Formats: sequence, structure tokens, C-alpha cells
Amino acid sequence: MKKAVLITIGDEILSGNTIDTNSNFIATQLKNIGFKVVQIFTISDEIETIKKTLKSAFEIGDLVITTGGLGPTKDDKTKKAFAEFFNDTLVSDAETLEHLRQLLIKRNREHLFDINLLQADILSKSKVFQNHNGTAPSLMVEENGKIAICLPGVPYEVKPLIKNQIIPFLQEKFEQNFIVSRIISVVNFPESLLSETIESWELALPENISLSYLPIANRVKLRLTALGKNEEILNQELDGEISKLRPLIQNHIISESGDSIEEILRDLLISKKLTISTAESCTGGELSRLITSVSGSSYYFLGGICTYQTQKKTEILGVSEKLVQEKTVVSEEVAQAMSLGGQKLFKTDISLSTTGVAGPNSDEFESEVGTVFYSIRVQNFEKTFKLYLPHLERKDFMNFVSMKVLQDLIEILIREKI
Repeated sequence: MKKAVLITIGDEILSGNTIDTNSNFIATQLKNIGFKVVQIFTISDEIETIKKTLKSAFEIGDLVITTGGLGPTKDDKTKKAFAEFFNDTLVSDAETLEHLRQLLIKRNREHLFDINLLQADILSKSKVFQNHNGTAPSLMVEENGKIAICLPGVPYEVKPLIKNQIIPFLQEKFEQNFIVSRIISVVNFPESLLSETIESWELALPENISLSYLPIANRVKLRLTALGKNEEILNQELDGEISKLRPLIQNHIISESGDSIEEILRDLLISKKLTISTAESCTGGELSRLITSVSGSSYYFLGGICTYQTQKKTEILGVSEKLVQEKTVVSEEVAQAMSLGGQKLFKTDISLSTTGVAGPNSDEFESEVGTVFYSIRVQNFEKTFKLYLPHLERKDFMNFVSMKVLQDLIEILIREKI
């Protein structure tokens, strides 16, 4: 398997002001064509630092991909560092220059052409991947059987360059093995106990099949990855190994296909022809966002509402004021009333509700920060859950609770045979 090294360039990444999403995306795309990312560097936009890191990267990798530092300003130094590292010169490229002109005309920004002129400079021995979504082209240099590719840093420019140009180029250039992965989603099984339970099975896996444990919330994703020359045979091998695994953890498996909890839910709801709605409070719309983040969600998601203020729970969802005063807004009874109100409002088979305190401040009832009740209502079936998560920050709280609600819904749909 070919080895790849990623280098993220930019002080904005190091300062924490910008999150590096490029590395995750590129690593995933490379994995799918048989490249293993063995190292990821994050460095400042300094020529000597870039050169030093390129040297280290080529000592361990066959392919080096950098992101960032290709803009028109003085602090963008990646191309100059590449030129010095490869002992090459920068020359103006007529094709890139014209591509740049046409791009700016199309965007009604031809007045910026002079500012961006230097972006048409390329290494004399480089191959150019034109950037159709930005002004900085991607360059590829090959030396001593190894390849270096520099990309801009803007994610919406990186993704199409990788998917539409660089991945096809690498596939054509290298005869790579097939890589086939399967994900088994396991719930209510602590990772340490899970590992102990399947240890003998794991140790008996063929050399070309590897296993990874990926904990997320209170779910563990078991990723099986097979490597080989024949895709059909790899799938058969994975089927065989999963059939051996299944009896060991059968009662804890909620999916053998979907990666994210949203994808698993989508497949279940479509297969069962069920509709769903949400009535949220402390999750602030995160439940609805997760459900609708996958394609096909319009088939089953009819709508959601975020009744953040207590009064709106009464006005819109029909939660009685007396119930709120007696039980407080963060209670099992109010969660149940919210899911019932949501089910009636949207006329869905399933209704989910959340009520709690995400923090850092409490509510008007002085409910304990980190407390949440959520109700899952499937037709005439209803179940309410309570969580206490005082250690989570607000955003993490909302995300964890939302994922847990969807996971519990999936378990109900499977275990209750609805």
C-alpha cells in the first residue's frame, strides 16, 4: 500500500481560528483508492518550515499533499517554498493566466486580475490542476518516483480538485489494491468489554483484513477493512468474517451498513415507511439538523419545531401550564407532553422531544445544568429517557443528546419490532 503524508499550512489553523477539515476529507478519499495516510503535519506559513516539513514527509511517504498558502498575498509562501525545495523556478503559465482571467470575468471581478497575476506563476516542471472554484491552481511535482501536490486551503476549492482531478489522476498513475470497508454499529457494549468478547475472533482475522474501534457517543463502530486485488473476493471474505462475529454480539448490533447514525435511521425509516417529526428545546434544532443532513430525508421527515421558551411549549405543543408548574419544564412529564404535541402537530408516526438545561446557566426553575429528558413516541408506543451530562460544554451537550436520541429510536424500532 502506498503511503501518503498531508501537510496543512497556515497560522490560522495553528491559532485555532480555523478548523482543518481538509485533512479528514483528503485522507478518506485517498484511503478509498489504496493510499494510507501515515502522518499529518500542521505548520506555519514560513518558507523554511515548509521546506523542512517537505523533507520529513518525503522520508516516510510516496505522496505528499499540502493545503494552504497559495493565495495572492505576501503571507502565502507555499509555491516559493516548493520552488526552492525542488530547485525549480516559477514561470508565468499562459493557460493558467487565461483560466484566471475567464474565472474573474465570469464572477464580474475582472478588476482584480492584476492583484491575482502571481497566481498564474507555476513551477516550470509542474503539472497544473486548474481550480474551477478559486483563483489558486493546484500544482503537482514528481521527483524520484515520488509525488508532491499543493492545493489551496479553502475547503470548497479543495473538495472538487481532489474528487474530480487528483483522485482520477492518482488512480490512473498507480495500480492500487482495492480497499473494501464495512461498519458494524454496536450499542450498549463498553469498548473494553467488547474488545474482550471478540478478541479470539479478531486475532483470527486474515492478514489482509484489519479491525478498528471507533467510539462515538455511547456507540462503537467496528470498521472492517479488507485489502486485495479482487473486489468481489474481498466482499465475500468480509461477509464470512461478519457471519462469524454476529453470534458473539448479536443483541448489541443496530446496523451492519450505515456509517453515521443518521444514515442508519434513514434506511430504517424508509424500509418501514415511517414518518418523523421533532419537538425540541435544549437541543436547539440539532435533532432536526442531524435527521435532514442525509439525502432522502424528505421522504420521512415532515417537520420540526424548537419551542425554546416555556410559553411556546404551551402555545404550540399544548403542554399544560399546570403540568409545567407542578413538574417543572425539565421533567419526564413535560417531555412526554411535548412529543405528543409534536406528533399531533405534524401528524407523524414518530415524534421526538427534548427538554433540559444545556448550560452554563440554569432555567427559571433552577434545574440542574446537564439534565435532560427526552421522549420517543412511535405511533402508540412511548418511552422517556433521562441523561445527566454536567461535564459537557453547551455545543457538545446538544450534539451528544441528539445522537443519543436517534440511537435510542433505532434500538426501539429494531427491538420492539415496530
